[in-house]
Amino acid sequence: GRDKFFDILRENKLLIKKKQRRTRTTFSYHHFHKYPNLIKEMEVKRVNQVIVSDITYLYLRGSDSFAYLFLVTDLFSRKVLGYKVSDNLRSESALEALRMALDNMSDKEDVIHHSDRGIQYCSHGYTKLLKSYGIRISMTEQSDPLENAVAERINKTLKEEFTKEKQVSFSNLREAKIMFTQIIQFYNNERPHRSLEMLTPSYAYKLNKVLKRKWKTYYTNYSEKEEKKILSFIE
Repeated sequence: GRDKFFDILRENKLLIKKKQRRTRTTFSYHHFHKYPNLIKEMEVKRVNQVIVSDITYLYLRGSDSFAYLFLVTDLFSRKVLGYKVSDNLRSESALEALRMALDNMSDKEDVIHHSDRGIQYCSHGYTKLLKSYGIRISMTEQSDPLENAVAERINKTLKEEFTKEKQVSFSNLREAKIMFTQIIQFYNNERPHRSLEMLTPSYAYKLNKVLKRKWKTYYTNYSEKEEKKILSFIE
């Protein structure tokens, strides 16, 4: 479980008090085309209906600098589909996270990609890749973080719960990459969400067809045998 995970970090002296520093990750004053918000007041009813992207920063204590975590998340299940830990904010890093997400998606039909208006997401290479899959592009229209609330919340969860709260810090980029590979695996496969009726994001993503019509109560009291039956039906 999570406590054992952090016990390992503590034994390896990776749990230390993190220095509080901030940096900017969104640069929206640029000449690239900005797209309208397509998901405003939309009811998301299935996985792969909307994927959301965002960037957050990670403090590297060894060099007193920052790394950047690029995330692409399924809005319905909260599963992180793609990610990249990078030492820069260039659009290629965002593209790597997007390519991973596209590889991990079970279906790419009728998908909307939602993000802020940062230069990485408006760049020609990024929008060209989305359009090549027929994915519609949606962006926040204001500077209000609520327009990309789930992506912001998952960033906060990964940083607050798995790093700041547990006093995890990174000495260098390599260490941040290794740790976040494990953190995201744990988040997707081990951490239940109240909004998912205490399912993990990976399980909710897989059970999409079963859960979508009775999302709040459908999965409440299934036995292990019934769970296997459901999964065999989906597979």
